[in-house]
Amino acid sequence: MSTGVGGRACTPPRMSIARFIYSVLMLALVPVLLLRLRLRARREPLYGLAVAERFGFYSMPTDAGKVWIHAVSLGETRAVQALVQALREGHPGIRFIFTHGTATGREQGLSLMQNGDLQMWQPWDTPFAVQRFLRHFQPRLGLLVDTEVWPNTIAEAKAHGVPLVLINGRLSARSLRKAMRWPSLSQPAFQGLHAIWAQTADDAKRMEHLGARVQSVMGNLKFDAVPDAALMHSGLAWRAAAPKPVVLLAISREGEEAALLKLLTDNPSYQRDVQWWLVPRHPQRFDAVAALVLSAGLTLSRRSQWGALLPGQPVALPDDAVVLGDTMGEMPFYFGAASVCLLGGSFEPLGGQNLIEACACACPVVMGPHTFNFTEAARLALHSGAALRTADLSEAVSQAHALAIDEEKCLRMAEAASSFATQHQGAVQRCLLLLKPLL
Repeated sequence: MSTGVGGRACTPPRMSIARFIYSVLMLALVPVLLLRLRLRARREPLYGLAVAERFGFYSMPTDAGKVWIHAVSLGETRAVQALVQALREGHPGIRFIFTHGTATGREQGLSLMQNGDLQMWQPWDTPFAVQRFLRHFQPRLGLLVDTEVWPNTIAEAKAHGVPLVLINGRLSARSLRKAMRWPSLSQPAFQGLHAIWAQTADDAKRMEHLGARVQSVMGNLKFDAVPDAALMHSGLAWRAAAPKPVVLLAISREGEEAALLKLLTDNPSYQRDVQWWLVPRHPQRFDAVAALVLSAGLTLSRRSQWGALLPGQPVALPDDAVVLGDTMGEMPFYFGAASVCLLGGSFEPLGGQNLIEACACACPVVMGPHTFNFTEAARLALHSGAALRTADLSEAVSQAHALAIDEEKCLRMAEAASSFATQHQGAVQRCLLLLKPLL
């Protein structure tokens, strides 16, 4: 018998056949993970940092009693920023462990850190790595953000007496279908959580279909995320002073940039009175997207080459320039500068990116057919007049171009977008009330 948090005895969790097979597969994939990390580190050096942490080996000393927050990537890390700030205000002595799975998440997580906090990679979901993590840090509570339901992590946390709560919980219809392919693994994982607080009633119903007990529908933390004021104001000042409106393809995924560039070269009129900006989702693709712009015969301007942003003073750009947003952490500037946003990830079957941040910066959204990652937010945005839905990228580009040059309609949609973003806030306060008994 081993010892859990606070010295409580814990019994190793009984492992089902399904979780045993899953654990063997996760162990077998370790060489693949190591190779992938090595390859990604060539373009994003952060992936080569502290690789041992992913397997439960740590250089920092043991430090029990912190609240563990797992925010896998950039979006989840931004989503919990307001919650972390509110927890610090309500509990001045609170300290956190932040874990992440991606380089962008870890980089963004630095902005959440204060003295006494810790940050590291998410332990690979094998019993051994998770056990080492829990024994080393002995968190008193774990908060998993959005979709982070990992079978071994949940089983081991329960055995070690660490209550795990899924906050901002989300489960799309597509993810439910995948989970139902292996119910003997997914159902015990959801049922093993101490609590589940879903984003929407539909998310709750899908989780309950897996046998989960959903205690609350808390709303979406992303509505409470406040854009960086200085960056947003710089962008809005650019929008007001620029010689022609900007249409932004935001947080784009592979294939979307090439399709947009083809539409621009096939229809030169699109560039005559609108400037087009591209911000790829993954920084390792910045150079590849730059090459796409040049190979299309278009003039390229890279944001990274502009230097510091000066509010109200747009950079002088060639009239036909396509701007590549190749900087990290500046999305409030890009959304602020754009009169219209094309929602990346929605023109391929990828589920779409976060449209709430665009609306919070008063940027109207034109999205494609694939928004299953943000089903409720997309529905509400359409209903409020903050967004338009199109069948494909060709229609979206046409609609965005027409909207950008219609100043009056664009202003109405910008006001609707800003109103939409503020109307649905409140998830942080609801989450604080739910957390009170656990803290």
